[in-house]
Amino acid sequence: MASLLDPQARGKVILVGAGPGDPGLLTLRAVEALKIADIVVHDGLIDPSILDYVPAHAQRISVAKQRARHTLPQEAINALIVAHVKAGSIVVRLKGGDPFVFGRGGEEVEAVRAAGLPVEVVPGVSAALGCAAEAMLPLTHRDWSSAVSFVAGQCKGLSEQDWSGLAGQGRTLVIYMGVANARAIADKLMTDGVAPEMPVAVLERGTLPNARALRTLLADLGDLVERDAVASPAIIIVGEVVLLSDAENRLAAFASQAEALA
Repeated sequence: MASLLDPQARGKVILVGAGPGDPGLLTLRAVEALKIADIVVHDGLIDPSILDYVPAHAQRISVAKQRARHTLPQEAINALIVAHVKAGSIVVRLKGGDPFVFGRGGEEVEAVRAAGLPVEVVPGVSAALGCAAEAMLPLTHRDWSSAVSFVAGQCKGLSEQDWSGLAGQGRTLVIYMGVANARAIADKLMTDGVAPEMPVAVLERGTLPNARALRTLLADLGDLVERDAVASPAIIIVGEVVLLSDAENRLAAFASQAEALA
């Protein structure tokens, strides 16, 4: 089988994770793939400087998606990729974060395989890992959390989603795409038994310029998002590990907020 860098390896798809934003978090494997691309089909949140690794002759196609407004539906993106590979091109599908963590990479792999075409996947640093690391927020810690879960916060039928047991003492919950539904998410978790005083962090534009790490309590999550005009891309982290990101300066503030809620 031809290797990734073999110039004769024509007609294939490489799904590449671009990480949460900072080009410095690209893997070496990702850079290698970009350098041999004929076509790059990329998301809207990709840092433009990442495309500097793409050869000058390569075609760049944006399929940027925004909430409730897509440049192309997913089925059309799949068809676009397949068509270019059938024409003999090396197509790099460049996706934010990791292709297999809420990136719909699985659907694209299925479409390429169904067409009988070769496909590879180059993992990337997921938004949860990259943003949490920048904020010095460990998603697990032997004294505070032995489990971490990832959920999507904009799924249809949010109230019917079963998140029971995903957040609480000794557990960390990471919510992707949850800013628009922050108030409903907080209400849902509290209804499911998570304490209103559970620490929460909102990590906005993590690893990018003007990144913000905002911390509050679960009961105040909706108000925080509105008050501080939080916008996507952002992730929400629910759990006691939030205290560890700035422990010395935050413990007193959280204790004061918790007392006010009591």
